[in-house]
Amino acid sequence: MAGNTEPLSPRAKLAVTAGKAAAAVSRAAGRGSGSVIGGKVALRLDPDLLGRLAQHLDVVLVSATNGKTTTTRLIAEALRASGPVVSNALGANMPAGITSALAGGSDAKYGVIEVDEKYLAGVARDVTPKAIALLNLSRDQLDRAAETRMLAEKWREGLAGSKAVVIANADDPLIVWAASSSPNVVWVAAGQEWKDDAWSCPSCGGVMQRPGDDWFCGDCGFRRPTPSWVLSGDHVLDPHGSAWPIHLQLPGRANKANAATSAAVAATFGVPPQVALERMYQVQAVAGRYDVVQFHNRELRLLLAKNPAGWLETFSLINPPPTPVILAVNARGADGTDTSWLWDVDYTRLAGHPIFVLGDRKLDLAVRLEVANLEFRVCENLDEAVQLAPPGLIETIANYTAFQDLRRRVGN
Repeated sequence: MAGNTEPLSPRAKLAVTAGKAAAAVSRAAGRGSGSVIGGKVALRLDPDLLGRLAQHLDVVLVSATNGKTTTTRLIAEALRASGPVVSNALGANMPAGITSALAGGSDAKYGVIEVDEKYLAGVARDVTPKAIALLNLSRDQLDRAAETRMLAEKWREGLAGSKAVVIANADDPLIVWAASSSPNVVWVAAGQEWKDDAWSCPSCGGVMQRPGDDWFCGDCGFRRPTPSWVLSGDHVLDPHGSAWPIHLQLPGRANKANAATSAAVAATFGVPPQVALERMYQVQAVAGRYDVVQFHNRELRLLLAKNPAGWLETFSLINPPPTPVILAVNARGADGTDTSWLWDVDYTRLAGHPIFVLGDRKLDLAVRLEVANLEFRVCENLDEAVQLAPPGLIETIANYTAFQDLRRRVGN
């Protein structure tokens, strides 16, 4: 339980030390931050280490298909108003990466932890969270992740009876189904732009009715719950009806939704909405997302979009035509090797933009764009794309490993 300050056992201390040493070796070898390998080594030596490292923390877990890294960062900034925070800010969100992050939080009061969707229930069992934020569920990494309805069911089973306060998106039927097994849920009207994974009722399989912003199943009566927090334009309405302005440096409606959920989470920990939202303004970029960088005397804005829902949100925040757009798609292990999701993205929204295509699966993307009747150029690398792009800011949209490749190339 949070508040337990029992010191770590000699075995746990050894595991932490060994994990940090393994991470340092990995960094020295140029193989990234070392958080994953460090966590794996530590958990091999003490399989219960994750729970031990969290025992003195008030923990909030954040899970979703899209937006969990950004929301984790926003919550962490908000809670720092009330005490020190430890967080897996770089997005290593499986048990090994989470363990590495918590190993550096011996003096923290709060643990703000992003969790991969497949591991949410297990991590929740290990760390006894005070709060769990559930944002959205949509198709992603089709060769690895369960079908969305199955994943919602696993969450529902895993969180049943949890003592945590669950802060959940009332506009996503899959999230509502997953959260409804929990006895203490705070509903947030955060919106749902992408609806193509929630047309059938997760409760009975019937067809969902979606009049306006509402939704319900005409067969079994499963319906949208009444939210106590509401995103309304540039404000979030709290349970008392007070409207608090959202001022962010991060672009787009999706980040306003992330901020609204983060304000509801912060309130669970006693941080007032005004204080929480003011602190969120300090966040300019998240692990490279939204950064504007200089490359070959050009400005590139780096945007991450890794599945159809994410691409839809990203298209809504880029500058209008004739702003040039670079699209980069890989299909490595961290992306999922199945690129059939490209056909679910409405690329016609890019009509009028000069488009440049690169990445391991640039030809897969080129076929998709050709079918959409868009003009584009296939490029061998970022340097070629930037040289061909017309003047002005270049919007650069990439899925996960392609995004990391681009960051390395521009020195970000």
